[in-house]
Order: sequence, then C-alpha cells, then structure tokens
Amino acid sequence: MRQLFPAYLDPVQPAEVYADPPAVRVNMISSADGAASVDGRSGGLGGPADREVFHALRAAADVVLVGAGTVRDEGYGPSKTVLAIVSRSCHLDWGAPLFTRPGARPIVITVATAPESERARAREVADVLMAGEDTVDLRQAVGELTARGHHHVLAEGGATLNGALLAAGLIDELCLTLSPHLVGGASRRIVAGAPSEVSRDLVLRSACEEDSFLFLRYAVGSSNDSRKGG
Repeated sequence: MRQLFPAYLDPVQPAEVYADPPAVRVNMISSADGAASVDGRSGGLGGPADREVFHALRAAADVVLVGAGTVRDEGYGPSKTVLAIVSRSCHLDWGAPLFTRPGARPIVITVATAPESERARAREVADVLMAGEDTVDLRQAVGELTARGHHHVLAEGGATLNGALLAAGLIDELCLTLSPHLVGGASRRIVAGAPSEVSRDLVLRSACEEDSFLFLRYAVGSSNDSRKGG
C-alpha cells in the first residue's frame, strides 16, 4: 500500500495510517457508483488490501459497534475485539458461532421494551446494555461503552446504524474504501435514514492506494443545515 496524502509514502502499513483512533470511527466500503454491497453483502466489493485495512481498524478499536441486520447479512463470527450488537428487538440467533465459540464476550445493546424472554436469553451468552425505552439511544449507548472502558468505537454499519450515528452527531471519523467496481442496481448507500436536510463537512486526513482501491480517511466536521444555502 502507498500513501498519496498528506505525504507520499511507499510502502506504508495500514496500522500506521489508522494508529490514532478517535472516539467513534465508521468503516465502510463503497463501489465507484455508490453501492455499499453486492447481492446484499459488502464482501463482493473488497480485496486483500481492504481486508488488511479492516484488520488494522479493528486492532486499533476497543469495541466494534454493528447493527443486528449486518451481523446476519455478513455472517459475523467470534472476534478478538468486543462486538457490540445493536438490536431493538433483542432477537438474534443465540446458537450462532458468534455467541457459542471462543472470542471476546459480545455486548447486546437493546431497549427496555424488548421482550424479557429475549433479554434473558441474551444474558446467557452476552452482556446486555440497555439504552432507551423504545428506540436505541446511541448517545447513551456510546456513553455506557465508554464507561466500561471502551474509549475507541469502530462502527461497521449497516447504513441505518450509520444514519442514526450521523443524526446523533456521534461520528468523528469516516474510513471509506472506494472499490474499483461499477455495480448498478438499487444497492443502498453507506448511510441511510439520516435527516436529508442535515449534512456534515468532511476533511481528508489521508488517502492511500493499492490495486486501484482507494482508502480515504476523513475527519467529520460540524453539521450544516442545507436549507441555509444561498
């Protein structure tokens, strides 16, 4: 991998590029035409260099925040890094390898109105974190994770979770892999559900390249209300 910005370095190690994580960092991949997945999974967009970046980002994180739908769609398994799974219903496959095989004990983030039977089942295989009454309060959830010693959160989607983090003003950094593919179709973008009238400025921190993949690291700035435009 070579770094193109802010200074040219060839080679450069992903662990060096992503060594200083902020409080909340989002990692996503997108095709050149904006698709976040192929056939419902992001794996079809990736490659060896993308996997290296994926592992470097996880190694720098204290906890990985991920939506329950992404856990199912991407087939998440056990991880050395703690996984915090957001699920309003608290309905997950408790017999899946993620919960039954060795690895860091997962955290399930859910709400007070989730069925008690599911919350009780979750407690058998995971730590349960309550954040919100009917909808997961991500600001509260991140605060609880920080209180537990997880100061560097890596969010891996999906798009709805990213949108909720964006709307809550919680994203400090976006790490975006731009995949050299054209996908077409109706694939979702990397963020969905956030209020369309609010945007956030991005400031490029670094840009790297390998095998025509671009690895972009952006600091996420203040919110802008697009209705104020001239």
